[in-house]
Amino acid sequence: MQNISNKYLKNIKKISEHQAKFQTEKMKVPAHLFMSEDLFPDEETFAKMEDIASNDGLFHNTVAMPDVTSKPGRKNASGTVIISDKYILPQVNDSDPNCGMRLLKTNLHENNIDDDEIQMLFKQLVETVPTKAYFGTPVPFDVVTDICRKGTSAVIEHLGIKTKNELENTQNGGNFFDRELSRQDIFDVIPKLYLHIAKYRLGLLGAAGNHFLDLMKVSDIVDEDKAKKIGIEKGQYLFMIHTGSGILGQYTMYTHTAKKREHLSQSIMVAFGKMTFNSRKKDIYNEMQKAIKKHMAGDDSLLKYDANGPDGELYMTARAAASNFGTANRATITHNIAKTIKQTLNRDADMDLIYDMPHISITKENHFGKDVWIHRSNTSRAYGPSKMHHHPLYKDIGEPAFIPSSMATDAFICVGTDDNTESFYSAPHGTGKGVNSDEKEISNKDELFKKMEEKGVHLYNAKSSIVLNQDSARYKNIHKVIEGVESNGIATVVAKMQPVSVIVY
Repeated sequence: MQNISNKYLKNIKKISEHQAKFQTEKMKVPAHLFMSEDLFPDEETFAKMEDIASNDGLFHNTVAMPDVTSKPGRKNASGTVIISDKYILPQVNDSDPNCGMRLLKTNLHENNIDDDEIQMLFKQLVETVPTKAYFGTPVPFDVVTDICRKGTSAVIEHLGIKTKNELENTQNGGNFFDRELSRQDIFDVIPKLYLHIAKYRLGLLGAAGNHFLDLMKVSDIVDEDKAKKIGIEKGQYLFMIHTGSGILGQYTMYTHTAKKREHLSQSIMVAFGKMTFNSRKKDIYNEMQKAIKKHMAGDDSLLKYDANGPDGELYMTARAAASNFGTANRATITHNIAKTIKQTLNRDADMDLIYDMPHISITKENHFGKDVWIHRSNTSRAYGPSKMHHHPLYKDIGEPAFIPSSMATDAFICVGTDDNTESFYSAPHGTGKGVNSDEKEISNKDELFKKMEEKGVHLYNAKSSIVLNQDSARYKNIHKVIEGVESNGIATVVAKMQPVSVIVY
């Protein structure tokens, strides 16, 4: 447990070994902590949990997963779930809608591909799946607009994507709308400038330090029956991709919420976007901008949009459109991986999507008999079988949730359970920053590459200074996190994976 003052410790009530509730006098609802004491976050994170739960309009309780942690410039902690029955709360989520992960089966196996071939492949993937770059896989303006209004199907059609189960095994079928919008509907909520920039931004991992492309090997099958249904076996190679909605998503969210820009380029582009924004809903937009200006000027309460009002509708339309771009981005990366395998190894890897899931999302769901708005900030949805009744496979075993840790430690394939009501059927998206005393600390890149080599993991790109933050010693122990995940009925483990090759910025 980190050094936490008695101010917060005295307000924590232990429920079980892996659960606790936290509530101070200021908090309107309790924060439900799904973790053991040794995984508790630092004092700053508790302060943010207290601050968020002190606002009006929250429902039942807030949720903190084992990977909960404070992040610079964020009003809310990462690894949380915030619920309201009245409001959309844009500030409680990170600014990258549909940042998420996907996991893909291949026909590559330890028995049919060797280490030299894997290294040869990844030397090419560094070029075809770039991290920090101005240009990715270009598409026309109309395709970007169609992605925003129709989802992943638009990029599948344009690029000729052949990934199996691309739509079937993507959350929401790759489209965050329940209807098809017109192009003008998109222009009403997103400045065209952002859409023009997005023409060149598909297929990029991005420069966020924790976005990655991993080749994982299934090292252990824990649940034979569920693994067989998913179609995975020991020794099989899987691709895991973690990335977001890129510049389109970030610029769109910065336009519609109160958050200080992190980079000068963001400030300039958002300013130009606002200046050139020609929306039919300008009156609604202008009222939203007044509220944003008030919060940017020092109003410390949460910015609230009416979930049933025009401001909430405009915001959620913009968010869904940008979220569609996030899924399309991961679909494009998958397509480019498949092409690179074909060109480099002269074989078809038979790419088959296990699941694609966002871990930054706002969705309307029914919990405790009421329709509420679930804000997941770096947490994943993990429905049990009964809530996946619409899906041909996952109605039997539950919704997949992938829980990696650092780029050098084990990762787990899990599925949700029906016993997870208190977390609003949510799961951690990782282990979160913390001290792992079982891991040797490193202080420079040479030590990092050496440590990765000792663990049998090939590290590629890694050009940024912030890559040191992905060292395994700086993340909580994955096995302790998984123990709590299973104990709390959040999810059950299907299989364990170990990283083989990693591309990261």
